[in-house]
Amino acid sequence: MTIKMFFATLSTLALLSTGVAHAQTATTDKPAAAKKVQAPRTEKSLECSKQADAKSLHGKPRKKFMSTCKKA
Repeated sequence: MTIKMFFATLSTLALLSTGVAHAQTATTDKPAAAKKVQAPRTEKSLECSKQADAKSLHGKPRKKFMSTCKKA
């Protein structure tokens, strides 16, 4: 009777441990795509950013200013 109980316990533990092992595996579908590579900022962009900082612009006004500044 104890051998049957031993094998029953062993098989139950084997089934449970494989389920836990599969649940804990990390999924690495697109690790490189998750991080976007930003293009280096141009000299014009940096200058416009400094001007926007000097004017204390934030949010939509800053975005509008940056857009017009880069086009000029």
